[in-house]
Amino acid sequence: MADGAQTQQAWDRAGILSLFDPSTGTLDRRVLADEALYRLEMERIFARGWNFICHDSQIPEPGDYVVNYIGEDQVICARDEEGQVHVLLNTCRHRGNALCRAEQGRAKSFVCSYHGWNYALDGKLIGVPGQKAYYRDDLDRTRLGLHKARAENYLGFWFATLDPEAPRLRDYLGDVGRTGLGMICAHGEVEVVDGIQKNVIACNWKIAVDNLFDWYHVPYSHGSANTAGFLDIARILHPKNQMVMLGEYGHAIGGPGIPKELQAQIDGMSDAEREAASRAQADTGLRIRPRAAVELMGPTGVRSMGHPNIFPNLWITLGGLQMCLRLPRGPNHTELWWYTFVPKGAPAEFRRRVVRQAAHVFGPAGLLEQDDGENWSQSTRASHGAVSRRLGHHISMGLGHDEARPAGDGSGAYVESVIGEHGQRWLYRAWTEWMAAADWAELEANHSRPPLGTV
Repeated sequence: MADGAQTQQAWDRAGILSLFDPSTGTLDRRVLADEALYRLEMERIFARGWNFICHDSQIPEPGDYVVNYIGEDQVICARDEEGQVHVLLNTCRHRGNALCRAEQGRAKSFVCSYHGWNYALDGKLIGVPGQKAYYRDDLDRTRLGLHKARAENYLGFWFATLDPEAPRLRDYLGDVGRTGLGMICAHGEVEVVDGIQKNVIACNWKIAVDNLFDWYHVPYSHGSANTAGFLDIARILHPKNQMVMLGEYGHAIGGPGIPKELQAQIDGMSDAEREAASRAQADTGLRIRPRAAVELMGPTGVRSMGHPNIFPNLWITLGGLQMCLRLPRGPNHTELWWYTFVPKGAPAEFRRRVVRQAAHVFGPAGLLEQDDGENWSQSTRASHGAVSRRLGHHISMGLGHDEARPAGDGSGAYVESVIGEHGQRWLYRAWTEWMAAADWAELEANHSRPPLGTV
């Protein structure tokens, strides 16, 4: 395994920027296979960016904790006795052992199973067996607390970063990232259903991300779901009413959009009329958002019915019903964590219905995910062939044919057109810029702002 210095020697700035050409949409397949690039991703993307950790509803009481990952760094997110939330590296400062083996639970402190070092919920080292007898009182516990990440909350969603130079979470999200999270909360407060679905697919994490913007594959990859009557592709695809939103740092949303004329009609409806209209067309799965949603999603974002990705790897789908982390597990494997959301305090039967629907669409038992996973794994596998790895991916659909307009508060842009690959190109443009920058200052100075005009 290469360390950071060796990784950086293998790929310099010019080499990284050459891996994707935004003017042609050509992507070098080594992006999906190279071990040195993967190691650099852990440093320059995951350890540097804001990563989703948990939702407030998963840690409602003091002592509640969940375990998650920032790249390959495992972290504990815990609420202390004063109600403060802390994100701590799950590694003992003595010999590196993991403190938490359970994925979630409630604790008064975290005790290492190796030598018994004991840490408070805020990460302070509060007990060391044999401190007087063995260490002869020659141990400064104040210097040996658990390593702490920066943690911030938006709409009940906790994110963390290991980089002290990262901007504030709200600024990092920008209007497009905030629109994505607002999609989940558009109909009111939500909570996570217990039991995160987890499975591993033999693919690179980035192809699992770029697929969420891809509506070109739906009638082909998911044709069997349509034939079986599980999915009516004609009702969900809307190939000529697509809206892609492009945000700071690589955030994007891609998929069907509500035309301005139709949204103008919705804007004239009361919330009661919107609910009645939603019930009348329940078979489409489209629930019209209430008036208050525009405050969370903005006047452009509220028209989006697509899939947001909060860079690098947080996907929101089914209108905010589900959310998925694509956690990297080496260049050739990705672990998917599927979260299901229900309205806070929803009746038990309604929760069961939502869970049943979610489980049959995505996740390990999801009909659509089984189609997708097979495609992703084969695309990743082809990036390793002696000859096939020299061939590029061609992500040029719509390039130079559409116009980007300002969205929201001016920090984002949107494109309305037919199905295209604007979202995928924005992802890989951002990826090269994150990877080429040595620190946040360089990334801030050189990353692309959402484009306006011809794209």
